[in-house]
Amino acid sequence: MRGVATARKKRTVGRPKPDDRITIPGIYHRLFAANGHQRWWPGDSAFEIMAGAVLTQNTAWTNVEKAIANLKCAKALSPEAIVRAHPRRLAAWLRPSGYFNIKAKRLKALCRWLIEAGGVNKIAKFTTHDLRQVLLNVHGIGPETADDILLYAFNRPVFVIDAYTRRIFARLGLIAGDEPYEALRYLFENELGNSVSLFNEYHALIVAHGKDVCKKRPLCGSCSLAEGCPSVTS
Repeated sequence: MRGVATARKKRTVGRPKPDDRITIPGIYHRLFAANGHQRWWPGDSAFEIMAGAVLTQNTAWTNVEKAIANLKCAKALSPEAIVRAHPRRLAAWLRPSGYFNIKAKRLKALCRWLIEAGGVNKIAKFTTHDLRQVLLNVHGIGPETADDILLYAFNRPVFVIDAYTRRIFARLGLIAGDEPYEALRYLFENELGNSVSLFNEYHALIVAHGKDVCKKRPLCGSCSLAEGCPSVTS
């Protein structure tokens, strides 16, 4: 499935320079050199990306894909169809994503708000600040989900902070790991500038690295960031 983000022009990056140190920009270059383009976020429309951002809470993306496929098969992947759906039927479609009763309520809340706000095209005209504020007022949408939606559905330069970001950069010694969400978001945005394509790629690279290498029990022997990392284990 071709993602909306796939068609965007990506920033060209080279291999890390010899003098790259353990910095937020330097880590991006090292991850990109090791992993290449991630081509996030899978989705055929802004609304599908919004729905996926809600469903991916506390689960793997492969499970979200199954839930999205269920909605598509039922011709229910639209705000109107989701609002009309009986809660038990919607929960059944979302079952693969886990916490399906909770996510059914959250997805309905998002869809009701979206309809009342005038739809995707209308809210796309909001400023980034205003859109973020109204998203945070929707039931079940916290800062990470709101920023996923802003970055991947609406191409806004907002950096997403997740558990992988906290784990990786705490192990690298660049953060404590328990800072408030907004403090970390501002830190990354100030270090990296104001590039949607860079934020898109960097967050995707962080997720891939945290999922496959820098796990709760890290695989330091296969880590592209091991050189200079103070937390390397043998």
